[in-house]
Formats: sequence, structure tokens, C-alpha cells
Amino acid sequence: MIRVQQAAFDVGAEIAAFTQGTGRVGGVATFTGLVRDYLGETPEGAPPVRAMTLEHYPGMTERQLERIEAEAHRRWDLADVLVIHRYGRMAPGEPIVLVCTSSAHRAAALESCQFLIDWLKTKAPFWKREETPDGDHWVEARAADDAATARWERSAP
Repeated sequence: MIRVQQAAFDVGAEIAAFTQGTGRVGGVATFTGLVRDYLGETPEGAPPVRAMTLEHYPGMTERQLERIEAEAHRRWDLADVLVIHRYGRMAPGEPIVLVCTSSAHRAAALESCQFLIDWLKTKAPFWKREETPDGDHWVEARAADDAATARWERSAP
């Protein structure tokens, strides 16, 4: 299931709902992405972030997330997938994204969860702008994120 929404969500409630009635599932993996309170890769000497705004193209974003989810199902035997991705203005500490995967075995759940978040970082059409005391800054793509995605492309079955 894919949800792209502006509203905040309760991570614990979403995970509880996702795992309800999963008696045939042996493993659930989750990842929660949060808004950081600093600009850049490390907090040392970094300007503070007051807020982050995510923009997207409705319709196109959901279709791309559905393609990414379908690829995860193609690669692993998954019981279920949940991806919630927010857009709009968010404060530090607020959740941006939640990825949950479930499978009969832990390896599939763990690997597919990592795959989904790696691909979301590079293939989902979201644009991030961070607000700092020095002004707004667009978040650039990171080479490390591209490398993580490339690893999955090289290992495609």
C-alpha cells in the first residue's frame, strides 16, 4: 500500500495496524525517516534547520512509488508492503517516511525494506527544501544515495 499525504502520521499506530493479523508472517522490517535539525551531513558546525518542505507532482509521485513497490514484490516473496511518504512543511523530529515490509522470513523483510528506502531516496519524485537562519536551501542528491541504489540495480534478479 502506498500513501502520499500532507498530514502527520503516528508511526507506532501505523506499524501496529500493519502487523495486525500477520500470523503467517515471520518477519516485519520498518524504517522511519525523520526531519533532522541541522543542514548537511553532520551536525558539527552545521546551520540549524527550522523546517523542511517537500514538494512533489501528484499522480506522478504515486505512480512511481507503485512501480518501486511492484519491483520489491518481484524481487522478494513479501506478504505486504506499506509506504507512507509526506509532503509539505515539517518541523525537525517529525516523520517524513515510513516503510514497512513483511514476509515469511526475516531476510526478505529486511532486504526489501532497505531496497525500498534506497530507491525512494533516488527514484521518487520529491524535492526537499530546508529552512535555516541563513535562508532556504534545496537538498541536493547525494552520491552515497546513488551508490546504494546502484547496488540494487547490479543485483537485480
